[in-house]
Formats: sequence, C-alpha cells, structure tokens
Amino acid sequence: MYKLLIVDDEADVLFFLKTFFQTKNFEVHTAQSGEEAIQKAKEIRPHIVLLDIIMPGMGGLEALKQIKEIDPAIGVIMATAVLDNSAAKKALELGAYDYVCKPFDLEYMETTVLIKLIKMIG
Repeated sequence: MYKLLIVDDEADVLFFLKTFFQTKNFEVHTAQSGEEAIQKAKEIRPHIVLLDIIMPGMGGLEALKQIKEIDPAIGVIMATAVLDNSAAKKALELGAYDYVCKPFDLEYMETTVLIKLIKMIG
C-alpha cells in the first residue's frame, strides 16, 4: 500500500483529502504544519507528500526543502490557494513534482499522484 502524507493547516482540507485518498486504498497520514510534516516524513517515509505552500510557521517551501533532504525520492506535490508563479517556480526548483491549486480537482489530483507513483516505481 502506498503511503501518502497530506500537509495543510486547514483541518477540513485534511479531512476531505484524507477521506478521498483512503477510498483509493492509500495509507494516509496528515500533518497540520511544516514542522509536523518533517517529523512524519522521517517516521513514515511516505511515497508522496501533498504539501500546502502557505502555512503559519514553517511554510511549504522550507518543508519541501527539508523533506527532500530526508529522502530525495519522496514525491512532493505542492498545493496552493493563491496561484503565485514565483512560489510555484521555486517549488519546482526545490524538487517538487508538480503543484495544484485550490479548490482541488480531485480527478486531476489523483491522476497527478498516480503518474508520480508510476514514475517512481517504473
């Protein structure tokens, strides 16, 4: 079973995405901050991280950088409510696989996760 870590400071977003991906047979873990995401990445070694860019405390870009230091093979997909081309570009430079905008298109998000997994195991 593939492990997915969802990181967002909004509890309703975490619940929504966790419920969706559990129905797709993922082992889903959640974190509400960049700091918690780093700790969970160390503990569970997820295959994929869905990571919010804008969060209080440690933001998504710093969390991305540290997650990639833990394990460069972890696939990170950034999520944002505000399309900021400079932040998106920086995320890709730091090793993010892709980024998605809120509100989420679940079909697109699922496809993006599956394509990244295929590339990882291919």
